[in-house]
Parts: sequence; C-alpha cells; structure tokens
Amino acid sequence: MPRILALSGSPSATSRTQALVETLAARLRAQGHEVGVSAVRELPPAPLLAGDAAHPDIAAVASAIAGADGLIVASPVYKASYSGLLKSLLDLLPQFALAGKTVLPLATGGSTAHVLAVDYAFRPMLQSMGAGHVVPGYFVLDKLIDIVGGRAVPNPEIEAPLMSIVDGFTNALNRNPSVAAVS
Repeated sequence: MPRILALSGSPSATSRTQALVETLAARLRAQGHEVGVSAVRELPPAPLLAGDAAHPDIAAVASAIAGADGLIVASPVYKASYSGLLKSLLDLLPQFALAGKTVLPLATGGSTAHVLAVDYAFRPMLQSMGAGHVVPGYFVLDKLIDIVGGRAVPNPEIEAPLMSIVDGFTNALNRNPSVAAVS
C-alpha cells in the first residue's frame, strides 16, 4: 500500500484545516494506507524561520516527505495563497523534493473568492518541486466544516465531492508506477 504524508500548513491551534486533514487521514487509513500527519505549526519556530533544515524535527518531516509515495498538502488561504508557515517548511526542502510523488492540494478559506488559490498558488508550487502528479485539488469553505469532538465533519453539501477527490487521489497513487514497483 502507498505511504501518504498529510501536511497541514495552518498556524491555528483550533484549525479547521488540521481537523479536515485528520479526518481525511482516518479515511485513508480505513482504506488500508499507511498515513502520517504533520502539522507544520508544531515544528520549532526558530529553526523553521532561520532555515535550519538540519534541525532534528525539521529533518524528520523532510525524511517523511522523502519516504512518502503521496502527499496531501493542506493550508488555509491567506492573501490568495497557502500560508507563510507552509512556505517556510517547503523552502527548506530540496528543489525536487516531490519528484515522482502524487499530491493532493487542499485549501480552506472564508470566501469563495479564494477558490482559485488551489490552481494558481498550490499547483505551480507543487509542480516546481517536481511533483509527479498533482491530482485535482479541492477548496472548502470554513463554514462547511463543523468541528465535533475535535474531528472535522464536512457539511453534507461538500462531503460527497470531497470524498470523491480523496478517492481520486487514492486511485492515482495506485496507478503510480513507482508505488506499484514497491507494493
């Protein structure tokens, strides 16, 4: 089975983005995938902002990214793009850190004015890092994610399309020749 790492780029301790990532990770685990979750906000800020890629916590995330077959890269939208926190981590990775990987971009935001961030901010960044296949991403309005007991519960309006996107990600991972060679 493919190994997946889900990155949450939200700086908030009460993040809907993080809760959504955890919910999707649970769904993927239920499908038999090995899924790790990394909240970038939990990395030590001084080494992250100083560009200390050798710091053990940052090196561990970089190693997890290197060992993953697929990534979910999720962030709230700030200023029409992914969070600066997520960018701080991605800037520490090698230029082609995502080479050959299947990637699912996810964005959350307060307004549909941010929906294009998935295609105009996330996708170019992921492709510039060598992602083998960036599957169709998804934008979720904050108001359509309820937090119940620390878990994200997508509004019925978005649950089916969101899960379809996640299932498409799984299918793309399973078709990835580098994953098939290892499985």
